[in-house]
Amino acid sequence: MELIIPLDNHSGIPMYEQIYQYMKKEIRQGHLGAGSRLPSTRVLASHLKISRSTTQMAYDQLLSEGYIESSPCRGYFVSEMEELIDIQREERQKHPGVFVEQEEEKEAGYAVDFSPRGIDLDSFPFNTWRKITKNILVNDNKALFLSGDPQGEYALRDAIRAYLHTARGVRCQPDQIIIGAGTEYLLMLLSMILGRNRVIAMENPTYRQAYHVFVSQGQPVIPISMDKSGMSVELLREQKIPEPDTAYVMPANQYPMGIVMPVKRRQELLAWAKEKEGRYIIEDDYDSEFRYKGKPIPALQGMDEGEKVIYIGTFSKSIAQAIRVGFMVLPKRLLEEYRMRAGFFSSTVPRIDQNILYQFLTEGYYERHLNRMRGIYKGKHDCFLEELKGFEDKFMVGAEYAGLHLLLSDTSGRKEQELLDRAAAAGVKAYGLSQYFIYPEYHRYPSTIVLGYANLSEKEIGEGAKRLREAWDVQISFDRT
Repeated sequence: MELIIPLDNHSGIPMYEQIYQYMKKEIRQGHLGAGSRLPSTRVLASHLKISRSTTQMAYDQLLSEGYIESSPCRGYFVSEMEELIDIQREERQKHPGVFVEQEEEKEAGYAVDFSPRGIDLDSFPFNTWRKITKNILVNDNKALFLSGDPQGEYALRDAIRAYLHTARGVRCQPDQIIIGAGTEYLLMLLSMILGRNRVIAMENPTYRQAYHVFVSQGQPVIPISMDKSGMSVELLREQKIPEPDTAYVMPANQYPMGIVMPVKRRQELLAWAKEKEGRYIIEDDYDSEFRYKGKPIPALQGMDEGEKVIYIGTFSKSIAQAIRVGFMVLPKRLLEEYRMRAGFFSSTVPRIDQNILYQFLTEGYYERHLNRMRGIYKGKHDCFLEELKGFEDKFMVGAEYAGLHLLLSDTSGRKEQELLDRAAAAGVKAYGLSQYFIYPEYHRYPSTIVLGYANLSEKEIGEGAKRLREAWDVQISFDRT
């Protein structure tokens, strides 16, 4: 341990006194906590470029007043003094000495939080993850602590390629895949690959994080309204000044509207991209794993014959948000641009984490986990829809075909903020659709509430729905018991 102690050679106060006063103040203010090990008098003297006798005198004074204690063969430690106990106990309560809290507290004042960002962590395969991690670290493979391939480990990229091909119909080679720490990082990387003069067309409403990334990179963003099939290609074609050359879409499950883009609209979008050289489509395959009605539709990338689609996915929803592993599949024609403009970046995902995920994928754990989560989320989804029966007189239910949230659109003319305020008064945290619009003040959608259910139990879903019925004056005419 080193201590940075400001010493003033011209103050007239002896050096040992300055050291003593500084350390005493640090201990009393709790910056040097009880039990903290202090540097030896020799080490401190060498660090401060003063004599050892000076530091010894300061320590002797602290010892005599009980601020520190000496342990033979071990060194000097900060004492636990009665007058400091309250301060240190308060600090420990604020910072209890664990890396993360076991569970995030519910937002103050809310009995139920319908967060659309949550996932069911109670069902995370902790034992499997722990076993894989332990097996990897037991081998003492020093190479795991090196930076590795900038695109991500080849074995993991090949495993992702195999999964994407069978599960999503994506056609690619491992060399086309870039692994990165989440969608936002990959979008920043993509901005460098494509160039910052790109005009991006985005569905509106949309995933706001993606919008913020594009804007932060200096790229113009044009919001394009949607119809029941997703982004309107007709409106996309009408944009001339500036004219978009890249379209960002979420065809598998548009967030937050929950629209599943039909094949005909996908074909229209691909046709738009083929009309001019240099046009691309960014396909964010958000929440594609969780679908409740209809047959699964392959990824847009799998339909692309002209190498116009840039495919982006992540394991944040299907495994856990903290995994922070995303992947981007580039068309072959963009690989050279990547190597020239961004190939010098090191991988942002540690090799250990990549190895864990590789084994999780290749040993069949991911497929079993995903099948289990589909069943769990389907149960919550169906439970929520059942609880929302009776809301039909005042709301339209949307986004019920895929994903991990539902939409309630008011049909009685109430304002979004009024609905949110009344929900909050009833102890329910709800979320307004307006926050997902690029220009919230101009949207013409009816007041719509976004309600996520992934991190709630069926009991909590029922309790939240009950409170919303009372808050929004929803009457039910049948016995739900």
